[in-house]
Amino acid sequence: MEKLTILLVGSGGREHALAWKIAQSPLCGRLVAAPGNPGIAAVAELKAVKATDADGLVALAKEIGADLVVVGPESALEVGLADKLVEAGIPCFGGSQRAAQLETSKAFTKDFCQRHGLPTAAYGVFEDAGGAGAFLDTLKAPFVIKADGLAAGKGVVIAATRAEADAAVLDMLGGRFGSAGARVVIEEFMHGEEASLFAISDGKTAVLFGAAQDHKRAYDGDKGPNTGGMGTYSPPPVLTDALIDQAWRELIVPTVEGMAAEGNPYVGVLYAGLMLTPTGPKLVEYNARFGDPECQTLMLRLESDIVPILLAAAKGDLASAEPPKWRDEAAICVVLAAEGYPDAPKTGGRIQGADADFGDEAVVFHAGTTREFQGRLVASGGRVLNVCALGATLHEARDVAYAALGTITLEGGFYRTDIGWRALKG
Repeated sequence: MEKLTILLVGSGGREHALAWKIAQSPLCGRLVAAPGNPGIAAVAELKAVKATDADGLVALAKEIGADLVVVGPESALEVGLADKLVEAGIPCFGGSQRAAQLETSKAFTKDFCQRHGLPTAAYGVFEDAGGAGAFLDTLKAPFVIKADGLAAGKGVVIAATRAEADAAVLDMLGGRFGSAGARVVIEEFMHGEEASLFAISDGKTAVLFGAAQDHKRAYDGDKGPNTGGMGTYSPPPVLTDALIDQAWRELIVPTVEGMAAEGNPYVGVLYAGLMLTPTGPKLVEYNARFGDPECQTLMLRLESDIVPILLAAAKGDLASAEPPKWRDEAAICVVLAAEGYPDAPKTGGRIQGADADFGDEAVVFHAGTTREFQGRLVASGGRVLNVCALGATLHEARDVAYAALGTITLEGGFYRTDIGWRALKG
């Protein structure tokens, strides 16, 4: 196969990990990232086109003669980037605007689950506090309150009391998340451990693409507010082969088949957030892209070339692609976040040590960074760096990652010191 020109859309840690892995492919002749970040700049050309500028990205893809466009963030899917690329005849790894509703609208997903009999929590969808309150009357604490639309991983509140639930409903409907909170989804609370299962689909066929377990709370001991993710590890021991098989049969396959049957074939990554309940895995939510920071650990563990499977999915030829091969090692990712994250992250803090050569010991992915005058690296987002490592065991990978993290400084930054605790306890 001739070498390919590949356009990668996005600018976060997930996209840096994808760029790092794509650049290793012997099939990759030219890698362009838009808009990218300082870390991605080490392996790709950067173009200043925003991930939500669908027309600008299509023009860029045409300009560089892209053979494949890989979409990182859900925001690009929400504005219909994949639809416009397909219309232009450019292979795109990423879902259509309608298919991406599995992530961009929690109400859409819950209704889809109900139509197709997929295991998930009981729920209600509301646009007014009165209806929400009446439904809350039918549930027992704790309560799960979600903004319907995209809220950067922060639109979920686990309310311990009815008063907290009512306050969360009013907060969301009152505009905290803008149009994303114009509707709220209220769910019964499910008991169990959460884990993430990934599949790649071309609209007809799906293949398993690993699993991970992340840490949503900001502080050690799972304390503090929900975030977009403070760290993750893969593989998660709690997600056994039997549970993966069950989730595949009861969730992934029916979803791919159901979306196709409804005229919205799903192309790209299907990321199932699972609750491992006493009665089996149930769907917490779907995401229409690689998880962030789950993707970082998957890219470290992926032994095979990623480009052929991305291209096969984009071209509807996944059935003929070689299935992914995985390393036996465990991978871990620890997020270094800016002061004030997730509510009001402080940007501009100076970062030192991130450009060091960590050899084979660890990999640092840039998530929210920018370079100022004279090349000084500073924080430009809430989650700033992802410090990742492989190890023969999760314990070994954790030690390597935290040793590397100890050599990096961020003014006012913080990180959790207990990533992987569930798998390492006892």
